[in-house]
Amino acid sequence: IRRNYGMQISEPTAEAIKKKIGSAFPGSEVLEMEVTGRNLAEGLPRKFTISSNEILEALTEPLNSIVGAVKSALEQTPPELGADIAEKGMVLTGGGALLRDLDRLLMEETGLPVIVAEDPLTCVARGCGRA
Repeated sequence: IRRNYGMQISEPTAEAIKKKIGSAFPGSEVLEMEVTGRNLAEGLPRKFTISSNEILEALTEPLNSIVGAVKSALEQTPPELGADIAEKGMVLTGGGALLRDLDRLLMEETGLPVIVAEDPLTCVARGCGRA
């Protein structure tokens, strides 16, 4: 946003953009969002519109890191666990699992089934509480 628009936004605004129009995979529908930030040249607040394609471009590097980490973990997985993953798939948990189409990206990149957990933000804590 700084490079393309000469604007600065807050972290909560960036998080809101990611949640509302962010996606890990190019979609057929381009979403847009009006955002208020500070124009760096003037120092004044200004509104601008950003698209889901621009957010995907900004997320490309971190998404590539996630895909690389998943592939690395799979390469180091013992054969018996690898067979289970190949059959049943991976389950995404945590806040990152909420990014639209992250499951689709990982399916495309690994060729394995990927499922987003029901209530991904709290499922790990609830599971630990039951153990």
